[in-house]
This record gives sequence, structure tokens and C-alpha cells, in this order.
Amino acid sequence: MSIALRLSRPLSRATARPISSITAITGQKSIGSVSAIDSGIFRTLFGTDEIRKVFDDEAYIRRCVDAEAALARAQSKCDVIPSEVGALVTQRIQESTLDFERLRHETEIVGYPILPLVRQLSDICGEEVSKYVHWGAATQDIMDLASILQMKEGLDIIEKILKDVIKSLRKLSEKYKDTPMAGRTHLQHALPVTFGYKCAVWLSGFQRHLERLEQLRDRTLMVQFGGAAGSLASLGNSDDGLRVRRVLAKELGLTDPSITWHVARDGIAEITNFLALMGGSMGKLALDIIIMSSNELSEVAEPFVPHRGASSTMPQKRNPISSEVILAASKILRSNAGLVLDGMVADFERASGPWHLEWVAVPESFVIAVGALSQTHFALSGLSVNSKQMLENLHSTKGLIVAEAVMMGMAPYVGRQRAHDIVYEACRESLEKERTLLESLLEKEEVTKKMNQKRLSELCDPVNYLGAASRMVDDVLAVQ
Repeated sequence: MSIALRLSRPLSRATARPISSITAITGQKSIGSVSAIDSGIFRTLFGTDEIRKVFDDEAYIRRCVDAEAALARAQSKCDVIPSEVGALVTQRIQESTLDFERLRHETEIVGYPILPLVRQLSDICGEEVSKYVHWGAATQDIMDLASILQMKEGLDIIEKILKDVIKSLRKLSEKYKDTPMAGRTHLQHALPVTFGYKCAVWLSGFQRHLERLEQLRDRTLMVQFGGAAGSLASLGNSDDGLRVRRVLAKELGLTDPSITWHVARDGIAEITNFLALMGGSMGKLALDIIIMSSNELSEVAEPFVPHRGASSTMPQKRNPISSEVILAASKILRSNAGLVLDGMVADFERASGPWHLEWVAVPESFVIAVGALSQTHFALSGLSVNSKQMLENLHSTKGLIVAEAVMMGMAPYVGRQRAHDIVYEACRESLEKERTLLESLLEKEEVTKKMNQKRLSELCDPVNYLGAASRMVDDVLAVQ
């Protein structure tokens, strides 16, 4: 249940400072952003409005209020406070307005927003009801609850776009399952693969990410209610505190943990590292697209949009902008994952500082991850695939890419190591004399004694050496 409270002024991350020239052009005031994810210029590259609305100031305070109201309702249901108080707190908050400027100012003094918020909520609820607001709770209880509720909503958005990416990759894997291309290791031709195989490798990672997402919710989206040191002593030595926590979890749709997790931050770290894992997969995919879209390869291109990726000085340029943004996002996500891991190292029962790292890393990671997923979906859903050029590139090394096939074909006759030496020498001659591998092999009596020209031609055709690539694509597509 989310409470639609009103604020006495619009929320923003910084005080608006109109710049006359920009205002004249855009008709809007500058929001004073210092970050690309909130920038009026770069924001659409690094995030979406949907995810920003989940993690902006207004949403955060709204979630804090949701937590306070849910706590009152849970305690009323457990007869820890008068039975009518929970409903009254919820109703009066819904009908009232918060003074955000006062909240901001008092937070600067206190260092946390909860005491200033509780003061306003107490004023709103009236003398008799207000005495039970924030009953037995600690500041971190409410702040953790607000963050968890934001992350819960954020993961729903992640799941939606992740499924879109998976859908696009399934289509590409199926369509190009048998489209041959050069497989590359160390940026060199290695062995033939298919473009569908490459897409299915990408796809398999995102399938596992979806599985991780489904598994981590119950494990990480935990209710927080422990009081000052986590022991719930403020509600006495009975099981009242545990009963309240259990009902509070139900009120907010969260998991009831076995113990307070004020300083056990593995759940937050898991979620943030999950986002970084997705970023790694997106970064790998983006790097492949960047290299494959180079003029020398020209195997794929991001969807064409007039002037997208254009250069201010080189009219011919069509830069892979989405992939470049994804690559940058993946690095940011990995960096933030390190921050929350640092935040796990907390002292005693309430940390003296590392917790604050999450305030920066978690919202930014969600915005960046959703932005990167959106860019990934855009790039894949309209990806231009040049299968003719893939085939030309596959044959560009004149059969050298299937040297292993020839070696394995000869091995039963002369042994693997001798076959390796023969084919190695043939490859060297092919490069030096600028001729095909087949032509070099046909000049070697030791080879022609064992295999005829037809068999050698079959071995030297890259399309015949795809192994189980097609079958593995089918296996990946069979995963639902």
C-alpha cells in the first residue's frame, strides 16, 4: 500500500537556478544536475523516467511514510498500540501535506530524514494518535524499509525490460541459427560459428539473470524492524516485536527474516551485484557489437535513426551509440557493486558510516541498469545483420580458419602431433605465398597420399565445420 502524500513544493535534487539563455530555448528551468543520470541533456541515454520516479526524493519520502503507516497498522493488529491508531495514522497522512523544505533543512542538521519526518507526521496525526507514530522503531528501520520498497519496485521494472531483451535475443538466435560467420579468439579468426550461436551465448547469460532475479526476491527483499540495536527491546521481552515484524512484512509484501539485518547487508549487496552481473553481460554484448560494426568487419549495425551516432566533423560516421553507453554503464555498475561490498563491513550492531555508501550506489545502479537494459533492447530489436559480409569475412583467410578441421582429419593417419606440424607448415606457406590452405595442402605428398582432393576440399570449407553450434542454439531456445 503506497500512500499518496502531498508535498508543499516540487522535489528536485538541487535548487532550480534558471539560466536565461537555456530557459529561452527550452522553456524550462535548469534543474542544476551534476550527474549524467539526472542531466537534462544526457538523462535519456543513461536511464528512463520510469525508474527515476521510483528512486527520486519524492518517491523515497513516500516510501518512508508508507513504512511508518504500515508499522502503525501492524502494531494495531497485534494490539501493541490501540487498535484504531493504525487506520487513523494512514488516513491522516493521506489527507495531509508535507513541508519538504522544512524536511530538507532539518535533515541537513540531523543527518538523517526520519526524525524530521516523524515530527511532521506527529503534527499531522494530532496529539492522541501521534504518540504512537514510529513506536519502537529506529531511524534505520524506516530508511531500510523505504529502500527495500524502492528496490522491490525497481526489480519489477528490471524484470520487464530483461524479458524484452530475452525476447529479442531469442528471435535473433532462431533466425540466424545457421548463418555462418568467423568465430574469433584474441581478435583473430579461430573457428567457424554461426551468428545465431553467438546470439544464443548472449541469450544464455540473460536467461540465467532472469533465474537469479526470480530467486533473489525472497532472499533479499526483507522487512526491517529491530529498534535501536536490533533486539526489539523497545517492545518488551515478549514476542510482540516478532509478531509485529511478521505482520509488517505481510503489510508491505516483504519477507520476514529470522533476525534483524541492520548490519548484515548481504541482501543489498546481492541485489546491487546482480545489477552489476547484468551489466557485465550487457557490456560483453555491446563490445561485440562495437567491434562487429567497424568498417573492417561490417557484420552488424545498430538500428538506423537519422543523425544517431553522427559526427560534428565527419559526415560519414554512424557510431554505435547505444553500445557505447551500455559499455560505460557496465563499468559504473561494477564500480557501484564494489561500494556496497565495502558497505557490508560494518561495525557492531549499527554501523558508523558504511551504510551511507548504499544511498549513492543503490539508486544510481538501478537507474543505470534500467537505462542500459533499455539501450540493449533498442540495439537488439532493430539490429541490422549483414550475413553476406559475415560469409565473406569467414572466407577471407582462404581456409585458414578450418586448419583444425584438416588437422583432426589427418590425425587418424599420422597422429595428432604430426598432423599439427603438417598443417602448421601448410598455413605458413599459405600466408607467405598468398594462396589458399587447400592449394598448399595439395602440394604435400604426405597429405595427398592419405586424403584425396574431394576430402581435402570438404575439410577446407568453413561451412562444414560448425560442430554442435546449431544444436546448442536449439538447447538454449528450449529454456523457458
